[in-house]
Amino acid sequence: MAVEKMDETKSKATDMDTIDVAHYFTIVKRNSLRILLLAVAFTILVALFVFRMTPIYSSSATILVDSENTNLVSIEEVYGFDSNRKDYMQTQFEILRSRQIAERTVRKLALHKNASFMPDENDKDGITLLKEALKDALPFFPQEKEIERTEEEQEELDVRIATNKLMRSLNLSLISKTQVMVVTVNSDIPKLSAMIANAVADEYIDNYLLSKLEMTSKATEFLTESLDGLKRKLIISENRLADFFERNQVVNLHGVVGLAADELEGLSEQLLDAQNALKLNETIYRQTQTNNSIEGIASLPEVLNHPTIQGVRRDEAKAMTRVSELSKVYGPKHPNMIAANAELNSIRETLATQTRDLVSSINKQYLLSKERVELLKAQVEQAKANYRRLSTLENERLTLQREVDINQQLYDSFFTRLKETDELGGFETANARILDKAIVPSVPSKPNKKLLIAMAFIFSIGFGVFVAILMDTLNSGINSVDDVEKKLGQRMLGLIPWLPHKKKTDLPVRSYFDSSKHQFSEALRTLRTSLSLLNLNKEKQAVMVTSSVPKEGKTTVSLNLAFAFGQLKKTVVVDADLRRPSIGKMFNIPVYQPGVANLILKTHTVDECVVTDEESGIDVITAGTVPSNPQELLADTEFATLIEKLKKTYDFVVLDTAPTQAVSDSMIVAECADSIVYVVRADATSDKVINSGIGRLLQVGHRVDGVVLNQVDLRKSDVSQKYAGFYDQYGYTSENS
Repeated sequence: MAVEKMDETKSKATDMDTIDVAHYFTIVKRNSLRILLLAVAFTILVALFVFRMTPIYSSSATILVDSENTNLVSIEEVYGFDSNRKDYMQTQFEILRSRQIAERTVRKLALHKNASFMPDENDKDGITLLKEALKDALPFFPQEKEIERTEEEQEELDVRIATNKLMRSLNLSLISKTQVMVVTVNSDIPKLSAMIANAVADEYIDNYLLSKLEMTSKATEFLTESLDGLKRKLIISENRLADFFERNQVVNLHGVVGLAADELEGLSEQLLDAQNALKLNETIYRQTQTNNSIEGIASLPEVLNHPTIQGVRRDEAKAMTRVSELSKVYGPKHPNMIAANAELNSIRETLATQTRDLVSSINKQYLLSKERVELLKAQVEQAKANYRRLSTLENERLTLQREVDINQQLYDSFFTRLKETDELGGFETANARILDKAIVPSVPSKPNKKLLIAMAFIFSIGFGVFVAILMDTLNSGINSVDDVEKKLGQRMLGLIPWLPHKKKTDLPVRSYFDSSKHQFSEALRTLRTSLSLLNLNKEKQAVMVTSSVPKEGKTTVSLNLAFAFGQLKKTVVVDADLRRPSIGKMFNIPVYQPGVANLILKTHTVDECVVTDEESGIDVITAGTVPSNPQELLADTEFATLIEKLKKTYDFVVLDTAPTQAVSDSMIVAECADSIVYVVRADATSDKVINSGIGRLLQVGHRVDGVVLNQVDLRKSDVSQKYAGFYDQYGYTSENS
């Protein structure tokens, strides 16, 4: 059971997620006449309104904007704009749509005084008149005080109002990727629209020329004032430079600074050489001071490497070589040996003398180098001071010269601009020209009556479709087989069509046998067949008929279903609604006739309570004497015994019970029924109420065989699709019918 419920839930969810296009098409088809009537009515109203609308005429003037201006001189700096910039055209478009252009057009054409353009104060629209009437009728609303104005103030107000109206009637456009702007004016007077469009284009061009003239005048005034000040500054700066040269007694200071720099560089190089020589002489001097012997001094590298010493050393080496050679041949007293030794000694004495002279020379050279370094240092410091002084003077000169040059350049530039501006004053060119003048239109541009009427018709059709679908969606009633299956989750047993009859009256009891109402009869036979097929294993059965609320036609269904069963087998209809019994009244049976209540209380027998309808052949058991405790009587075992007893006598026992939502009597009667038929009135009872009633039966374990859709108006239904198989849609009846 739980699995079946789960499958049913999934099936419903799938059905809800799927958009049933055919269903919506059916809704539209069913309401097609209403939708068409709505569309026709709405279109007629729109047509009446459209034909009363004042025709509006549009006239357009085309302006070509030149991105390059024809100027005799280059004065972009004076005017401060660049026509080659990408936003130039957009800027010109904004100028064209500015309030300034519109106001100048109004003043030029005197539109604020034009009766055709400005509405009369007495000619007010309906909304304005309604507002004024409400203000007069309701004094607690804030009242506007009348303001007294002078003629000038009133004229300014009229100009402002006319300007606002002109700006509303203007339609400006900038054609993409071109330098063309289109001025379109809408007016109810054709000639006026063309005149205003041409005037706006002319005012745009005149505005450019006027702005150039104003800018030229301002530029000339500014340049003239600035030129006087620049001239004074130039004279002052020139005087300062002349005073500088006079005060410092210099002519070509730049060359003097160069010589001082060269002198300083030379002295610096000499000082560096002197310092290097001093370091060398100082080293030799200190070594000679530490060695007092001639031999020690002679062994010093500086002495050994001296050219003079090296020559004497070579002579000494030769003499020593000769003495050595002669000593091998001669004795020490040989004259040759004596002469050789004498020569060697003489050379050595010369070496000692040369060494002493060299040391003396080195000492003198050291002192001279020291003095030279000191002298060069003093000269370098003096050269530096002189260079710094000259550099300072040069910087001061450059500053003064730069000031003179700047003032001269400014003066020359302003003087040139002044001359250019003076020349421009007599040569002004426009940045735009009218490409096509506006012509007087002969055909109104709006309203497009045919388009508006067609759109109104299409819109009304769409709106009607939307309302039809919305009403069907919001309708919680049951009016089709799909509603029974989807909203209620029950099978459709049958459909009972609505029959025309007087309001607040019931159908004739024996409508089932009326040959003129064959659809009604066939629908009940279909219901009878459905119930028979559902209970093939039961030869005799008790069929309970109930509904959710009163006035759904369950009693009518019970009686006519009993008539249908009575044509086949023996049938009895029992009025089990002990609270509001109605079967006895429908058969004109007296109220004192005993019935169900009497049988339960055992005050009468079945034979005493049964009334036979001679025309239909069925038996009827009324409710009998209405008790004060109907539910307790129905819950008594005697009622169940009564039903079982009737089933032994009759093949079909039709039980008419109270509505499920009104009382709980039907829950008790359902215990004795073999089949439960649930009657639902079409488009009347909410699906929530019906589901609640069916749910109450299911909660106590009773099976509902299906739903009977009652009082269906076939004239408003799509009979070929919604109710096929549940009634005689094709008039296929027996020949007797």
